Amino acid sequence: MSYEKVANATDRVIGIKQTLRAVQHNTVKIVVIANDARHDLIGEIKSTAEKNGIPIIEVDSMKKLGLNCGISVGAASVGIIN
Repeated sequence: MSYEKVANATDRVIGIKQTLRAVQHNTVKIVVIANDARHDLIGEIKSTAEKNGIPIIEVDSMKKLGLNCGISVGAASVGIIN
C-alpha cells in the first residue's frame, strides 16, 4: 500500500535533503521513510514531521522505495506533496 502511494504520487521529493527541506517548509502531506535507512540520517526528518503534524509511513526497503520512485538506487525518504 505505501509503495503504491509513492508510485502513484504525481508530485514528490526524493532523498533525505529534499525531504527534510520540504518537511521544514511544511509542503508535504505524507513522509515515507525506509526502515533500513540509517537512523542518524532520518531522525531529523522524523522529528520535524512529528512536530509539524505530518504523517509518517514506514516501509521496509530503501531499494523498493527507490524503484517505486522510478530511480535505480535506494531512497531513504520520500515526501509526497499531492
